[in-house]
Amino acid sequence: MQIAVIIPAAGMSTRFNRSGSESDPLSSGRSKLDEDLGGKTVLQRTIELFNTRPEVHQIIVAGPHDPASMESFKLRHGDRLNLLGAELVAGGKDHRWQSVQSALDRVTEDATHIAIHDAARPATPPELIDRVFDASARFNAVIPAVAVSDTLKRVSSEPIDDKSEADPLAAILGAGGSNPMQEVVDGVDRVDLVQVQTPQVFERSLLIRAYAQEDLTSTDDAGLVERLGEQVVTVQGDERNLKLTRPGDLPVLRAIMNVHTKSTRASHKRF
Repeated sequence: MQIAVIIPAAGMSTRFNRSGSESDPLSSGRSKLDEDLGGKTVLQRTIELFNTRPEVHQIIVAGPHDPASMESFKLRHGDRLNLLGAELVAGGKDHRWQSVQSALDRVTEDATHIAIHDAARPATPPELIDRVFDASARFNAVIPAVAVSDTLKRVSSEPIDDKSEADPLAAILGAGGSNPMQEVVDGVDRVDLVQVQTPQVFERSLLIRAYAQEDLTSTDDAGLVERLGEQVVTVQGDERNLKLTRPGDLPVLRAIMNVHTKSTRASHKRF
């Protein structure tokens, strides 16, 4: 197999910034991919999951769509991406699938399979990647998944108006508060439910067919393949394969990866 890895990295880190970054709780507009994991950015750590693997022949990072944002992205990450052998392309304007579609156009003809991995998933264990890649030699669409262990509830889409819990800081800043209360509607049976992770790996022509469909709305790439009526196979995921979504995920990731921020390490150990 010859695998091309696509890493969509055009997101606005909306949920991450809703709570503020770790260094400045009131900041906005900071990309979670710039956060520090032992002297390296989240994005660099993610690329390093793949750049030395013998099956991987190409890595494509889909950055911001906006030219100004793309230029800033290049200044922050471009040199390191070049050293790691990753190619940078402009990603989607509004949706993740647009970023993947943009990167698909740059996949070389010798690629037999295409893997898609979340840019904010830097702690993926190598044995998980082994499982997905090994299964991809036998099945055309493979995704990692873990069983849902928590009780699931469906809640109302509208938050409860609870004036007694109003956040004075949110009122000053004009924000709506970070912990809305919602009413439980009913429970969800978790039997046979799984939580899907990445990397997701597809036989090249199958993924191209999936992206040739008119409706490309989906929460993941496997959903587009499922829409074709094609088989998607799961392999065992890993709880350590955490996706950085909110600032509180950072210390968990650092613990998983056994790394520290640069500011907490001796200067001679920062490089």
